[in-house]
Amino acid sequence: MPPERTDAATDTDDDDPDGGRIPLRNAAVLALAAIGAVILLVVAFRAPPPASAVATDRLGPAPGERVEQYLVDARDSLAGDDADQHWALVSFTEYRTPPALPAAAGGLRISGVIQHVPVDRVQTPVITVATPGGDEPAVKSAEAAAGLVAAQQFHDQRSADIARVTESRLRAGCACTAGVVVRGTLPQLRDLATQPGVRAVQALPDDAVAGRFAVSPLLPGSSDTVTPSPDDGPVPAE
Repeated sequence: MPPERTDAATDTDDDDPDGGRIPLRNAAVLALAAIGAVILLVVAFRAPPPASAVATDRLGPAPGERVEQYLVDARDSLAGDDADQHWALVSFTEYRTPPALPAAAGGLRISGVIQHVPVDRVQTPVITVATPGGDEPAVKSAEAAAGLVAAQQFHDQRSADIARVTESRLRAGCACTAGVVVRGTLPQLRDLATQPGVRAVQALPDDAVAGRFAVSPLLPGSSDTVTPSPDDGPVPAE
């Protein structure tokens, strides 16, 4: 996916009409997405990455951006009357559980799920999981994110403790989904933006290319200005 950074590549292909198998090209995209998520997960445990110097399309607020301005820009991105498909970031007012995602996406194709375990004054990682077509991969995205966390090795105890809590809560089915990346037409996205629990929907231009845009979530707790959360609190046991 896509996915501050390029969180993960997204998969633009529709479901395989020949029995649900993912074509080799799709599998390669998903593999690259997983590799990217692992790399970025390591970074997330150490320090928030700086804004990218590479010009690229972007979904989500930039570091230091005012939330109020981002919400205005997100609404403006939905203006237009073309009938093309657009990549878009759906940000929730509150964290969602994985089973609620298909309904929360309004039936649109989910190509990426943003997982983040909120812990007061503890900087936990943001993990974007690329998902193929169908509801099941989105519902299982927390397990996929937990697997990425479990695969990491850490050289300091605090990072290891944060990883342990993150993995445990994701596997327990916590309400930890901050947003999803979807694909739909502007009328569909405008309708989705009016649904209860949806804080913002931001669309990219219709010529945006999958895997070539950055994704950084607007976390439900973000207000005023987008800044890193404090990391001076105790890490809970579970």
